[in-house]
Amino acid sequence: MNSKLQFPFDELERDRKTLFQKLSNISSEKLNSNPIAEKWSINQILIHLLTSEQLTLTYLKKKSLGIDQLANSGPIESVKMALLKISQRLPLIKYKAPKVLVENTPSPIPLPELIARWNLSRQELKNFLETIHDRNLHKLIYKHPIAGRFDVVQSLTFLREHFHHHLPQIERLL
Repeated sequence: MNSKLQFPFDELERDRKTLFQKLSNISSEKLNSNPIAEKWSINQILIHLLTSEQLTLTYLKKKSLGIDQLANSGPIESVKMALLKISQRLPLIKYKAPKVLVENTPSPIPLPELIARWNLSRQELKNFLETIHDRNLHKLIYKHPIAGRFDVVQSLTFLREHFHHHLPQIERLL
């Protein structure tokens, strides 16, 4: 895998494993409890993150079929990514999950099964990233629902920012 993809992928993996380590001794009851009506439980947040990643991978795979026809990212995408990162880190900014994500998010599942599914999804992401040729690293292969098109490196950056956007919610619930 190209080092420009390997590093953000490794960061995603490290973050995920650290979180699962932290959650390993938490009861199923606590993982699935919603202390405030209409707020997500830890389990629902995890499923949201997994589903988001899976849908991103599906989109990346689809767009990669015509990757040679895609434009390259440039300064505009760099600015959009910087703004997206800032928006993900500000706790006052709330987002409504995109309809496609909500429609494809499964019901809560036990943590061991969720981990197993995420392991498979991550392996699938890794396998996909290994197919990206250096010449295609800057192709606009990903479409964020609000910020628009990004390249594959930026898509990994978004996945990590999205993960960290939801960590404070998990911390509060713990």
